[in-house]
Amino acid sequence: MSGSEKTNEPDTVDRQLAMVIDLNKCLGCQTCTVACKKLWNRDAGTDYAYWNNVETQPGKGYPALWPETGGRSGAGEVKRGEVPDLDSGYGRAWDFNHRAAFESAAKPAGEKAWLQPNEEAHWGANWDEDRGAGHYPEDNHYFYLPRLCNHCTHPACLNACPRHAIYKDKRNGIVLVDQDSCHGYRFCVEACPYKKVYFDPMRQVTTKCLFCLPRIEEGVPMACARQCPGRLRFVGYRDDPEGPIWKLVEKWKVALPLHPEYGLAPNVFYLPPLSPPKLDAAGRPTAEPRIPMYHLESLFGETVGAALETLRSERRKRRRGEPSELMDILIAYDWHKSFALSSEHEVSR
Repeated sequence: MSGSEKTNEPDTVDRQLAMVIDLNKCLGCQTCTVACKKLWNRDAGTDYAYWNNVETQPGKGYPALWPETGGRSGAGEVKRGEVPDLDSGYGRAWDFNHRAAFESAAKPAGEKAWLQPNEEAHWGANWDEDRGAGHYPEDNHYFYLPRLCNHCTHPACLNACPRHAIYKDKRNGIVLVDQDSCHGYRFCVEACPYKKVYFDPMRQVTTKCLFCLPRIEEGVPMACARQCPGRLRFVGYRDDPEGPIWKLVEKWKVALPLHPEYGLAPNVFYLPPLSPPKLDAAGRPTAEPRIPMYHLESLFGETVGAALETLRSERRKRRRGEPSELMDILIAYDWHKSFALSSEHEVSR
């Protein structure tokens, strides 16, 4: 990437850019996905490459069953994982019968050609959207999980590349690919346990989210964050005590990494979703949340319960009319304060 300062020693970056995503505000509208796709992934070789996608949880995710194909051991060492299959993992791009559906719009209902693929489709992004789990009305549930490259402090993709084509930008910790050095071995795809590294079969090189580095260099937040109608993404540097990232991650400890047990130290964090209660046989609310705690712990680790209790406690304070810095941050009254990208802010070390 032109202008970046390379380092293959992740611990030597000057600062680390990060993102926090509030899952309690996600609408599942996919605006972030479309913004990213339109900006970065319009080439023929990126049909199945979704640098940003929004999954429904519980669900298989994208690529399908990505936690089962990762490449990181319990001890944090890089190991050979799997490259997702194009049919059952990513899903091939297919054509729809747009013309037939359009031309039949004025016909009676029985003669309409409803929009559908022209070929048999087996899997693709958002295939299991809004399905979730449980039984209506007692305990059915789901929530949305936006995913993108975590720009990890200890990225497995960087460690796995024998060409040193993957590196961190020393200025901001963003994980980038030098495609001139990439030989398309796909060891990085195997190694990433989040499966957020893609292979472009047309150009035969690795592609991945670059945290919209050209925008960051101009002080403009990532497209996925800037276009989000729910105001659920916060962007800033890990070491900025006045920014939203430090306050949500370090001060309030309500923003948690996805699968911390992988040992990569991700720099995308999530506020876990609160949950309405289950209903008993008579339809009365119980004290048990619909989203099982074991599922949230499997995603965000054992501290998720404490984070949820902090969120509930601060919500109760606001209902009583008491001030709450945490709620003020999350409500995002002044949207611009959600993005702390100024390079002028010097932080003491």
